Amino acid sequence: MKKVAVCGKGGSGKSSIVSLLANGIREKGYQVLVVDSDESNPGLHRMLGFEERPEPLLELVGGKKQVFQAFSEEGETPVSILTRDDIRTSDLPSQYLAWKDGIGLINTGKILQSLEGCACPMGVLNREFLKRLHLGEDEVVVVDMEAGIEHFGRGVETSVDSVLVVVEPSFDSLELAVKINALTLEVGVKNTWNILNKVPSEEITSKLTDVLKRKGLSVIGTIRYDEEIFQSGLEGRPINETNAAAEIKKILDRLL
Repeated sequence: MKKVAVCGKGGSGKSSIVSLLANGIREKGYQVLVVDSDESNPGLHRMLGFEERPEPLLELVGGKKQVFQAFSEEGETPVSILTRDDIRTSDLPSQYLAWKDGIGLINTGKILQSLEGCACPMGVLNREFLKRLHLGEDEVVVVDMEAGIEHFGRGVETSVDSVLVVVEPSFDSLELAVKINALTLEVGVKNTWNILNKVPSEEITSKLTDVLKRKGLSVIGTIRYDEEIFQSGLEGRPINETNAAAEIKKILDRLL
């Protein structure tokens, strides 16, 4: 697992899982790069302990209107660091990559005002950046994807090697998980795992696991509903020590 995309239904807890994964991977001795590619979620940086988001990568290619031209095959020479065939984290200017306690944060871009158009350029940028990003032996990338499945239409998952699907206790989340697992196979990602999140009891865990099993999908781990995670999201702060961190460590033992 070098580049893992975290997917799921809106409200399933993707960003919380990304934060827990980043901290757990760092504790295992890796350097972690978190890519915030959810253009509508404003708070991932706070979960990770950053006071502000880094400047968006969109600016490195001249903004949304220039993305498609920048990555066009007709381009004669690289117009940006991001259009090089091989990108390393050390190539990025400091304002676009923030570091804190062994965790790096990149912000692809956000929707900031009305009528600014769709998020398709951000999806293209995310796909191309992840495809060109070269990682060292001790580096792992965790991508917080936008909610839903539109990013599959933009081909972002073609640039990662693993997908983690976050499933909350709801019918819609289960249905979406089945769809995401099918889409990952279509784009050639063989390493796909499902993680149950915000589960209130062992009984619900068993029911969710059985439903997914009947669909041919397995569960790699379960994060129980945790009041600390709820409070951290309400207050806009990092998640403190919690039982969920211990569960993430067990999951990472299998993933890594």
